[in-house]
Amino acid sequence: MRIGTLQIWLYMPWVHSLKEKRMVVKSLCSKLRNQFNLSAGEVAEQDTHQTAVFGIACVAGDTKQADSIVDNVLSFIESNTEGEITRIQREIL
Repeated sequence: MRIGTLQIWLYMPWVHSLKEKRMVVKSLCSKLRNQFNLSAGEVAEQDTHQTAVFGIACVAGDTKQADSIVDNVLSFIESNTEGEITRIQREIL
């Protein structure tokens, strides 16, 4: 069994309030959970308007499958948000 973890820093220049940011974060986390059956949430920068840090974790049978899930999650985020991914930290345990 392998665990894939991913931290993604997302820059959203159009967000000007924490309420706007919360709507974007909740929507994206919900979509990720529904699409990939994984854990997702905001893990840092909660008080910063234009930056969100997502923590994502998945469980897979082997390293190849965990890598595939993480790659698919990254592609999904890039295609489903207008935000710019500024940093990615991934790890397979």
